[in-house]
Amino acid sequence: MHHTAPAQPPWYRQVGRSQWKAFFAAWIGYLLDGFDFVLITLVLTEISDDFGLDTVQAASLVSAAFITRWLGGALLGALGDRFGRKLSMVVSILLYSLGTFACGFAWDYTSLFVARLAIGMGMAGEYSASATYVMESWPVRMRNRASGFLISGYSVGTVLAAEVYKWVVPTLGWRWMFYVGLIPIVIALWMRRALPEAADWKAEVGEREERPNPFRPLFATRARGTANVVLAVAATVSLFAVFTPLGEGLVPVLSVIAGLALVAFAVQLGGRRGWLLYVSMIVTIFFAFLYSWPIQALLPTYLKSDLGYSPDQVTNALYYAGFGTMVGCWLAGFVGDWIGTKKAYAFTLVASLVFVFPVFAVEGNLLLLGVLLFFLQATSFGISGLLPRYIGGHFPTRSRAAALGFTYNVGALGGAVAPVLGAKLASGMDLGQSLALLTFAGTMIVVLLVGFDVPGRLGRLLDPEGPADHLVDEGPAPRDQARPPSARAGA
Repeated sequence: MHHTAPAQPPWYRQVGRSQWKAFFAAWIGYLLDGFDFVLITLVLTEISDDFGLDTVQAASLVSAAFITRWLGGALLGALGDRFGRKLSMVVSILLYSLGTFACGFAWDYTSLFVARLAIGMGMAGEYSASATYVMESWPVRMRNRASGFLISGYSVGTVLAAEVYKWVVPTLGWRWMFYVGLIPIVIALWMRRALPEAADWKAEVGEREERPNPFRPLFATRARGTANVVLAVAATVSLFAVFTPLGEGLVPVLSVIAGLALVAFAVQLGGRRGWLLYVSMIVTIFFAFLYSWPIQALLPTYLKSDLGYSPDQVTNALYYAGFGTMVGCWLAGFVGDWIGTKKAYAFTLVASLVFVFPVFAVEGNLLLLGVLLFFLQATSFGISGLLPRYIGGHFPTRSRAAALGFTYNVGALGGAVAPVLGAKLASGMDLGQSLALLTFAGTMIVVLLVGFDVPGRLGRLLDPEGPADHLVDEGPAPRDQARPPSARAGA
């Protein structure tokens, strides 16, 4: 007599109702992230006309969010490690909404710049808090999907911003784009009011009396605390000068000062066993931004200046790219759970190399360009849907939010460097060629770093006992998150 095992329900039924609710509350936060990033670039010309800004000042409003991201990621991540992911999510979105609201009421360049600093901090906290919350709430075997689906919210936000812009700005003016941006923030806050705490954090940290303090190493002695306050000021002031006209002519020196200060924090936060992991993770994320952000930032410029496309044609091309990224994030989640995070990341990036040069070889055919952009962004930018899962797996629950928030947002400075590097390269060649070269070279570096698990290997040199993947091998999973043998083989 044969006993057949009961059929497994479809994967989406294995995710509980409260887990789906947690996901959508976090997903709206990511939608806001994408909406805001594209929003400032869309209304930059209107803002420049209103406030009489030159090109450098206008561009610095985009870069402003990068100046405070490292600080926001670390502070709000530490809040999440100590008091819970849920509180960190709510504080992040409140900070974000304050910045968005202030942008709508800005009266000059300085007030708008300060509002963008607040948005940068909230945006950084949103990334670490929401990513850790969702991954620690979902079943172990579906955490790549949790990561990929979550990041897809960013692309939905970019597409939505382009659509809203066409309807709102011509009739109501640029300020209304920021007022409209408050609607999803209110929805996100309402959805987050009654969320349960993330399961892993609750089991590992929440039920213990002693709470982690990720910043303890920075203030071990009074002298060290003072030195670190000075370092934080030096990093912030240097970044401020780099991204504004203030640092003209001193950018290389200021960049080195900021870089050394941030590496000093990474070494201290990582400690004797983890500093190499922190530094190598920042380098990996820096290159991940360096390969993907030249296209994010300069594609509209390339389409307008080099190909002579009209605004409508540019919008159509960006739709293809945006939907490609969204589909890529979804696909990354499934492939990551199927073959493991690192393999999925590396193999998909290798596949993206097929599309890099053809995208910049097409000139007169918008449909063909759109299709190629769709596939390039799906395999190239879309795979970054796995970044939270990839980073989170390297750090234990007690320090995951602060570690993810800090390493990701320091590495994100690659996103600020990428457009500048692309434009510099373009002075000696076509913009299209420089974007293709930068994307190709950056992608190859990330393939090697992720494919050969460089951060993980370096981390295990100093901490041989540490698990290969904390999101699989650590901590008691809730009852509905029993770990199948295949999950251990995953990432």
